[in-house]
Amino acid sequence: MDGMLAVEGGLKSATGELFNEIPDRIADALILVPFGYAIGTPWGIALGWAAAAGAVMTAYIRALGASLTGKHDFCGPMAKPHRMAAVTLGCLGMAVTGWMPLITWAIAIINAGIVITAWRRVTHLAKVLHQTPS
Repeated sequence: MDGMLAVEGGLKSATGELFNEIPDRIADALILVPFGYAIGTPWGIALGWAAAAGAVMTAYIRALGASLTGKHDFCGPMAKPHRMAAVTLGCLGMAVTGWMPLITWAIAIINAGIVITAWRRVTHLAKVLHQTPS
């Protein structure tokens, strides 16, 4: 959130994006992969790894778009803050109810949202690039 506010507010430093992006990608893997392992099935583990890879992919699309247009597209529905909110709700819901399928549903929703987010960002980027004179 801090990096996004700096970028959007014009307060970024020369190394700000570097030291924002790298820890965010590490955090994606350190949170989403174990979230999948918590399910305890091969399917859950695969969903955790897919979510981590998808999180990196959405960040890459955003960074590529910024390099081509000079503007970041933070659209969702499963940008980083949304992914972390879904993980938090899944964990809290499972802790309160004890119903393990909540984690499975949460990671499945995160993966579906990542696919939609990537598609939306690519679509937005393509539209901007088609409107920009060469």
